[in-house]
Amino acid sequence: MDVGKQPVTEEIIRKPRTINDLTEPLFVRIILTVIALAFLGLFLVMPLVVVFTEAFSRGIATYIASIVDPDALAAIRLTLLTAAISVVVNLVFGIAAAWAITKFRFPGKGFLITLIDLPFAISPVVAGVIFVLLFGLRGWFGPWLSEHDIKIIFAIPGVILATLFVTFPFIARELIPLMQSQGIDEEEAALTLGANGIQTFFRVTLPNIKWGLLYGVILCNARAMGEFGAVSVVSGHLRGQTITLPLHVEILYNEYKFSAAFAVASLLSLLALITIIARSILEWRHSHQIKADRPGGTD
Repeated sequence: MDVGKQPVTEEIIRKPRTINDLTEPLFVRIILTVIALAFLGLFLVMPLVVVFTEAFSRGIATYIASIVDPDALAAIRLTLLTAAISVVVNLVFGIAAAWAITKFRFPGKGFLITLIDLPFAISPVVAGVIFVLLFGLRGWFGPWLSEHDIKIIFAIPGVILATLFVTFPFIARELIPLMQSQGIDEEEAALTLGANGIQTFFRVTLPNIKWGLLYGVILCNARAMGEFGAVSVVSGHLRGQTITLPLHVEILYNEYKFSAAFAVASLLSLLALITIIARSILEWRHSHQIKADRPGGTD
């Protein structure tokens, strides 16, 4: 045995490092944790506490009266209608766009991806102005729409179009990287075994993307219900007609009806909390299914 190599051998078989050796010092971890918790408490927890405190500051009777007010109920109905239509349309578009981008090669694929990301780069207010320039009375299609008595701007169709514009990337952007990572091997195998396109989609593709799809739907729905900028431009602020919940909160606050404004705002806050909870449940179930699908995993 070569004695000169003994120190090298001892260095190689040294005791493995523990997880504590691989992380930052304890005081650094404590400081970072405190900063993160303080940030969340200041910008997330405290605003929620203020909203619900002010909403119930004048009693439950005032809170209920603010919610069942005819204008508030009309805003709730329009918000739910807009969100439902946006989710359904974006569901179809998101799946179709993700399928085309990840499963096929065609000219203009990069341009299509850029268009999908466009609402992320454009301010919602600018998007609303674009719709006014297109469908307003003096817009490109305004005279034709006026001749046929079709109202888009300052009407419900305009609210829906503006919401669709700001929400359509969410589902597609959740599905594209997921479907790219999965590849096309399973679909090709299904087609080789005799399955047609519809059977391949429902039996192979859809089960593989269901968690990403649900996640995108939740984000799309939350964005649709909370949209303010684009809807504010195209709605005309017509009470009981084109006012959604965020716009109704603004109107009440500008009229110094603070309790009513916070009461309606608490509904949006509650929807945000439900969205966060639903997202956490989906992530937990997804990770649980991944563990169960591993060899030797348990359900």
